[in-house]
Formats: sequence, structure tokens, C-alpha cells
Amino acid sequence: MSDIREYQLVLADGEVFEGEGIGADPTNGVATGEVVFNTVLSGYQEVITDPSYAGQIITFTYPHIGNYGVNAADDEAARPFCRGVIIRDLARRHSNWRSEEHLDAFLRRHNLAGIAGIDTRRLTRHIRDSGAMPGAFGPADEAVLRAAAKAEPGTDGVNLVGLVSTKESYVVGNGPRKVVAYDFGVKATMLRHLGEFATVTVVPADTPAVEVMAMEPDGVFLSNGPGDPEVAGPINDELPKLIGEVPIFGICLGHQLLSLALGGRTFKMKFGHHGGNVPVQDVRTGKVEITAQNHNFAVEIGSVPNVTETHFCLNDGALEGLVHNEYPAFSVQYHPEAGPGPHDSRYLFDEFAELMDENSSRRVSSDGKGAA
Repeated sequence: MSDIREYQLVLADGEVFEGEGIGADPTNGVATGEVVFNTVLSGYQEVITDPSYAGQIITFTYPHIGNYGVNAADDEAARPFCRGVIIRDLARRHSNWRSEEHLDAFLRRHNLAGIAGIDTRRLTRHIRDSGAMPGAFGPADEAVLRAAAKAEPGTDGVNLVGLVSTKESYVVGNGPRKVVAYDFGVKATMLRHLGEFATVTVVPADTPAVEVMAMEPDGVFLSNGPGDPEVAGPINDELPKLIGEVPIFGICLGHQLLSLALGGRTFKMKFGHHGGNVPVQDVRTGKVEITAQNHNFAVEIGSVPNVTETHFCLNDGALEGLVHNEYPAFSVQYHPEAGPGPHDSRYLFDEFAELMDENSSRRVSSDGKGAA
């Protein structure tokens, strides 16, 4: 951190920002990705390690980042999958009783590049007005960075699930219910919540439905993840085979995939929702929840047949949740597990447990009538 490394950030539309390098040196002097902004005031480590940011460069709107350091307990994945970080000021000292490492050392250890000293207010306003777009940063010449930014494909039409999903199944939790969790980029906090009431078998994103049903689960969980839901891989063919067979709960990308499997449509948002302070209303009760969100794609309102649309974003009216009218399946676009963020929506995990119990009771009752 003693030597200043002069960097530039160049967006695909030609906008240029000057700053200094933090973290690791980018390969060949250039780091590329889709530039988005996140509005959390704290929780930078959880944001950086959220696999949903694969393919993206994260701009933090809060000006002071790194002041409380990092620690292993707050990792949401084994390593970051984002392409880089953009901040205004990197704290010189990290001070917190839980801190184990400086953020700069964390970035270096994970070979992740960053740029500091950026006017993040100007950058955020530009993204808000022009939309999320590819960018490139590093010590390379401006012309090289501009060419790299224009060549970066972004996330539209890109399958990033295979990059972040587990390659082998594993088990977490020891609760009484049996849940199979599809890993499209699942966060550790999600699995901790599920593990409180279920024994969770986490499976790769390309696991066939027949293998899932052979495990005789009480429920199936569809995790968060990066990229375009319409090109998320084999799950788009396998998920329809599970609907109606077992209770399903989807979060974020899982919400989008469930909606597609039910016949709905998704689209890419202008700059998405990334933050920990997004107001969402449950239109059934009128209750407003402050939620954590991280998504660039959304489900088109009114496009999913035979569902009740339950939640909407109060900032822009985006669809945030739905419940199927016939099958035991529901999903939300936001993150009830938080990590980071408020805890207003954690009740949804309890609703998943209740849905599984109700479905099991109906199945037992139906089997009993059949035997009689």
C-alpha cells in the first residue's frame, strides 16, 4: 500500500475516471467486467464474496471501505468471483475486534484487483443514467483499456452459473427435514438458515431432476446466482420436471428460474438492484420490508401464469415475489438471508419449512385414504 499505482477506469461508452490501484495487479494490466454499483453502508466483504457478482466489477457508493477489516467467518464463498472493486477511499487502518486481515491484503490474497480514489458519486450517477455497462481498469494505456471495455460482453446472454456452482454434492445442517439445494452460486448465509431446520444436500447446477427426486427430499431450494437466467444451463430443462412434485423455494436467480419454468419472461434491468436498503411491499398484507438485493435481471410483471404476485419494489415497481396458485412453490427476487442487510424477511425460511410440513401432511393423508 506504500507505492501509489496510477490506474484508470474506462467505460465502454468512453467515460474515463482516474484513481490508484489496490489489491492485486490485474493480469496484463487490465481488469474487465460489467460495472455496477452497490449502496450498502457496511458488509463489503460479504458483497465481494457473493458469487452472484461473477462477471461484474463492484462500485461501492459508501465512501469509506475497509475500516473494520475482514475475517473468515464473513465470507459468503470460498473466494470472490467478481472481476474487481471500485471504491472512493480505502481505510489506512482496520479496527474491529473481529478483524483478521486488512481488505487490501484480502484482495491480494485472492488475486483480485481494485481501484481507489474514484469519484464514486460521479460514476454512480453515470451508471444510473446510462445503465450498467462493461468497463476496464488498470495501469494500461487508455486506448488499451477502452478497447478492453468495448470487447467485454457483460452479463446479458451469458451463462455464469457453471463458473460458480459446486462440482460435487455436499451436506450441511442437521435439521429434521430433507432439502436439496441447487447451487447456482449459493451464499453461505443461505445454507446456514436452511441448515437450522433441515439437512441440506447441496447439488451442482446441472443435477438432473430424477436424481433430485431419488433423494426423496421434503423440499427443493433454488439459490441465488449470476448471469442471464434464460441461458443458465440444464436447469431450465430440469426444473419444470420438479414443479408439482415437491415444494420449491427460490431466491434471486432461483426466483427468475422458477418463473421461467412456469412460463414467465425475464428481462435485463437498466442498472439492477444492488444494496441493503431496498423497500419491498407484501401486497397481501400491506407490510413493507427493507431488503437486501443483488440482481441485474427481473421477472416481467404479469408474465407468469397461474401465480399470485405477492411482493413489489417500492422504488421502481419491479416484481419481487410470487406464489403459485396450485403447486407448493414460491419465490422472491430479494435476499431474505441478508448477509449483509436487514433481517426483515427471514420469516420466508420459516414459511418454506411450514410449506414442506403441510405438503408432507397432505401426502400422508392422501396415502392413508388410498390405502383405505
